[in-house]
Amino acid sequence: MATWAGDKNNVTLVVNQNSALSRRLGDFYASWHGLQPKQICRVTASEEEIVSREVYEREIAGPLGECLQRNKTVESTYYIVMTQGLAIRISATKKAEPLRTDGASVDSELAMLYGKLHGAKIPIEGPLDNPFFKRKDEPFSHPAIPLYLVTRLAGYSFEDAKKAVERCRGAKNIGKVVLDLKADNDAEGNDWLLNTAILLPENRVILERSAAIVEWAKNVIGYASWGSNDRNRKSRKSGMEWLPGAIAAEYVSTNARTMKMPPTTWTLGEWSKPETFFAGAPQSMILDYVWEGVSGISGYVDEPYLRFTVHPDALFPPYLSGRNLAESFYLALPVLSWQSLIVGDPLCKLESQP
Repeated sequence: MATWAGDKNNVTLVVNQNSALSRRLGDFYASWHGLQPKQICRVTASEEEIVSREVYEREIAGPLGECLQRNKTVESTYYIVMTQGLAIRISATKKAEPLRTDGASVDSELAMLYGKLHGAKIPIEGPLDNPFFKRKDEPFSHPAIPLYLVTRLAGYSFEDAKKAVERCRGAKNIGKVVLDLKADNDAEGNDWLLNTAILLPENRVILERSAAIVEWAKNVIGYASWGSNDRNRKSRKSGMEWLPGAIAAEYVSTNARTMKMPPTTWTLGEWSKPETFFAGAPQSMILDYVWEGVSGISGYVDEPYLRFTVHPDALFPPYLSGRNLAESFYLALPVLSWQSLIVGDPLCKLESQP
């Protein structure tokens, strides 16, 4: 089991003073881990989910950078924990080629803040290579790996977000990893799922190659699929029985488009039928999984393109080997300053079994 992960002393928590939910989540998380005052950065920011880059710099990135410098925690901070009530997306300022857009996830953009605080010139257009990608045998530390690992406490309610954190305490390294392929697709996403099955112990894997959707699996510690991009998936509910500490990922381009809760009557729709959309898209939502019982999940605020999504074959082996949630997801994420958003306590990790 890996023993080099950072701990609570490597966390900086970001709270939006304008948001009651953010303040409440911040108070809970700080108490839960016993954070020191210098580990909490309080900003006064918009509660809108989508903000301009100017607002992002003025209300989030700028104040956070100043706080880290003031508290002398630029180097000791490995994990930045955002709280719901802070913007999730930076709007694009101009039309451009898809991979040249300057729109991005707030959290993915903040991952580059470490470099900016050291004078690096960070391009704002397009994705940037993640220097930690697949470096599974290396400890995360500064300045060797010049970025922050940014995750977010989020749920459809305070209780949802709180329970996701609480479920990590005492989580055991047991259970199955469900890998659900899209049967009519030969894209490399299926290859990553198949490779995951090869890399993990056979008795820890449920691998579905057929057109069937894995539903109602029990004792699930990990899950990866095509989500609503698999036309055989009809329900927004996965039906999984999640174990404490369970994490998930899916190849869906807009599953973190909003943190708002859809109507209870809403379900997965079709792009050809706008009447089936919620928050501008018909696709699955990552906070549905949090509501069901996962402790962590990755998603995207806008189209990331398949090759830039979380790679499950780089996610689950480190997590089951003792890496924490933040390090496992960032080991599996090819690019930063892009569209990803990771929900969960960065310190969440599985206790080894005797």
